[in-house]
Amino acid sequence: MKLDILAFGAHPDDVELGAGGTIAKEISLGKTVGIIDLTQGELGTRGSAEIRHQEATKAKELLGVVVRENLKFRDGFFVNDETHQLAIIKKIRQYQPDIVLCNAIDDRHIDHGKGSKLVSDACFLSGLRRIETTLDGKVQSAWRPKVVYHYIQWKNIIPDFVVDITGFMEAKVNAVLAYSSQFYDSNSNEPTTPISDRNFLDSVTYRAQDLGRLIGTDFAEGFTCERVAAVDTLFNLK
Repeated sequence: MKLDILAFGAHPDDVELGAGGTIAKEISLGKTVGIIDLTQGELGTRGSAEIRHQEATKAKELLGVVVRENLKFRDGFFVNDETHQLAIIKKIRQYQPDIVLCNAIDDRHIDHGKGSKLVSDACFLSGLRRIETTLDGKVQSAWRPKVVYHYIQWKNIIPDFVVDITGFMEAKVNAVLAYSSQFYDSNSNEPTTPISDRNFLDSVTYRAQDLGRLIGTDFAEGFTCERVAAVDTLFNLK
């Protein structure tokens, strides 16, 4: 199965928080999208790996993503080494995405920056034909995505570009709320975390509103890129 977009997240819910609206929009335009979570989020203060899996499945269905997998790297302790790179390379070659989305280049949670660099490095290495990988006993062809874009998470990183997600904010919020164990719930008796208070949940919307304000729309999501972004003509800029 070839995908147009393959989105990676260090934890289940990273992709939804950073790029859920963009994914919903691209799917509405006929693009095929997959999500790969690097860890099960098993070190999270609230919920459990099993609960997070159920929530991730629900979010997948809400967004209309065609495939979602979990590589089950160690939450908090995965590293950017050959073993982890090869696991990601196999997935890149399996799904042959034109675009890869991944974690913020720098963030509060150490796994986000680590995951960002790990996926980025794997995307480059995946294009080297002398690195041999197999799937179901067959040698995979080398494949390098055309571009790698990093979504924005906790920190207010200045985006290199933004995507207008007006009309898709509800889909984003619903996908985020699928992770009911993680976010604000007035009836929850679990310990509080930086992402479990009302302010964080509200920030999902007001950040999108602020980025939308900057481009004259209702909502937007921001991304950084690894090379100079280009457009065909001046008229493609909003």
